[in-house]
Order: sequence, then structure tokens, then C-alpha cells
Amino acid sequence: MPELAFIALGSNIEPVSNLSRAIARLASLGSLIATSHVYQNPAITSEPQPDYLNAAALLETDLQPLALRERFRTLEASLGRVRGADPYAPRTIDLDLCLYGSHILAHPLLEIPDPDILTRPHLAVTLAELRPDFLHPQTGETLAAIAERLRPQAKLTLREDVVLRA
Repeated sequence: MPELAFIALGSNIEPVSNLSRAIARLASLGSLIATSHVYQNPAITSEPQPDYLNAAALLETDLQPLALRERFRTLEASLGRVRGADPYAPRTIDLDLCLYGSHILAHPLLEIPDPDILTRPHLAVTLAELRPDFLHPQTGETLAAIAERLRPQAKLTLREDVVLRA
């Protein structure tokens, strides 16, 4: 039975091109229902690097969470992503499965819901645009409420010049 997958996208190497290419390729994994606005924000690291462009996508898919994660890794590699020792290194594309319906998963390779939804404004804000009334499976808060709580600490700039198509 198809499930809704909430996916976070980020890039700080040729981000406009790589986000657009990633969205186009995500459509091969199911039905792309919606995309959020694109936001620019500083990297989460003390090392200087270009700002990120972040967005989120809602995908209806028959793939299970771990299979989706594996497909994301393949898609990232096809767009030039090289995973090194530094988890915060600049990247062509980063795809993360943040929510998978109302499921909760604790696996060594994947935690759903992604705990960063509750602490990182760029995740909360973009995911809330997809389904504001969707309830976080662990806290019971709406995505809109989480985004509103984190917004004061956000360093997000709406990029109206970048539009991703679902």
C-alpha cells in the first residue's frame, strides 16, 4: 500500500541545478505530490563553506524506508555526491527521509521520524509547507507548530527565484 514519504533536500554545490535534477529523479520512485519553497541558509558547521539551498518534497511510494534510503544514496551518487569522513562537507545533493507516514523506525541506518525535525528550522519549515497539519508521530505536534516554534532561531531566506516543480 502506498505511503507518504517526506523528503528533505539540500545542496551547496551548484544548488539550483542539483535540486532541480534531484526532484526530477525522485519522481521515478513514486508519485511526486508536492514540493516546498526553496530557502537559503548558512551551513551547520564552523568551517566556511557556501550557503545551502534547502527544500522538501512529498512522495507517495510503495518503497519501504530502507529501500528508499538506498535509492536516495544511488541518486545522490549519480548527481556527484561523494561521502567522506566529514558529515558536514559541502555536497551536490543531500536527500533525507524525514517522515514515512506515521511510522516510527529505529534502525542503525535510519531513524524515522528524523530527530532533526525538532531542532533544525530548515527541516521543520520546509516539511510544514507540504502538510502543515500532519502530526509528528512521536510528539503529536503538527508540523506547522514545530516550524512556528523553531522559526525565531531560523536564518532562512526565501528564494522566490528558485521554483521546484512537483
